[in-house]
Amino acid sequence: MSYLDYNATAPIRPEALAAVLEGMQSVGNASSMHQPGRQAAHRVDVARGQLADLLGCSPGEIIFTSGATEANNLALRAAFTAGNPLVTSPVEHPAVLETARAVTAESPEDLVLLPVGADGLVDLGALDQVFPARRGGVVSLMAANNETGVLTDLRVVAKAAREAGALVHTDATQIIGRLPVDVAELDVDLLSLSAHKFGGPQGVGALYVRRGSPLPHRPLLVGGGQERGWRAGTLNVAGIIGMGAAADAARHGLGEEAERIAALRDRLENLVTGALPGCRINGRRDQRLPGVTSITFPGVPADAVLAAMPDVAASEGSACASGAPTPSHVLLAMGLSREDADSTIRFSLGYATTNAEIEHAAHAVKRAATQVRAALAEAHGPR
Repeated sequence: MSYLDYNATAPIRPEALAAVLEGMQSVGNASSMHQPGRQAAHRVDVARGQLADLLGCSPGEIIFTSGATEANNLALRAAFTAGNPLVTSPVEHPAVLETARAVTAESPEDLVLLPVGADGLVDLGALDQVFPARRGGVVSLMAANNETGVLTDLRVVAKAAREAGALVHTDATQIIGRLPVDVAELDVDLLSLSAHKFGGPQGVGALYVRRGSPLPHRPLLVGGGQERGWRAGTLNVAGIIGMGAAADAARHGLGEEAERIAALRDRLENLVTGALPGCRINGRRDQRLPGVTSITFPGVPADAVLAAMPDVAASEGSACASGAPTPSHVLLAMGLSREDADSTIRFSLGYATTNAEIEHAAHAVKRAATQVRAALAEAHGPR
């Protein structure tokens, strides 16, 4: 098996697995005052510090959540106020797009979608048309696209937003643990992430909230007042310490790892496009994550190719939209036809990807695509 679906979820890192097992074998509610509770709270504090080191922030600026979907919901529902603009793009993850539509349901004129180019880049110049005509509000743009890997220059976003008095949120789910991130340098107010994208366990994530940001206190979950009142509920100690261990492991050697993974991605692209003329790579190739490639196989349905190579784990698009009756909204926003969007496969690599997996996957893709194309030709040929 060649596992090339890291954007859906990464294999859990050995360090994270060991931490999760330790946490599950220990008893103690992190909110309890007895010794087991204090020990659990200490483990949570250590993990908070490990994640803060990865982000370049203070541990007190981190709120633990069940994942990036909850973090995105919490961020936008707290930052948006009716009458102010909520600026985002049509290529965002559904966790942002659907939340944005929900919070602006009673004032749809407040929702502003920036245009996207054929290269997958959001037109940040269009912010000049939003500001200063309108002031305040929140701008929410993802740091790296989950389907194409295309990066957004958040510093440009932050500059425009600051001048207009707007808050800045970014869904950084795909970039954390893959490229260096410093929240102070990015100048964002809010940042969402999920542990399982960088080798932590599933079901745990975090929201970074910059200290001093003018953010109304609007928790999604109320109850015991955990996480400084931002997120009620007993802390997932095992998941949190697993995320901390994954963050610590990802932080070390991050630059070298990114170079290695980028070389493997380039190798995969060269092998596939060389073997299957006519294939197209989607998105800005010089401004994307090191381990992501979106390849269109014109006239060859992606689901058929994937079915014909069960020994390769890849995706038609976002795993969160698996089984959806419509093609990728990201690719459609970039101008691809429905047919081409339906003929596109996303391959995503990560920390454990090997050259042998790439060689194996490239051969499997060539075999599967050729097989599907021949079957289609036979089915539509003369009778």
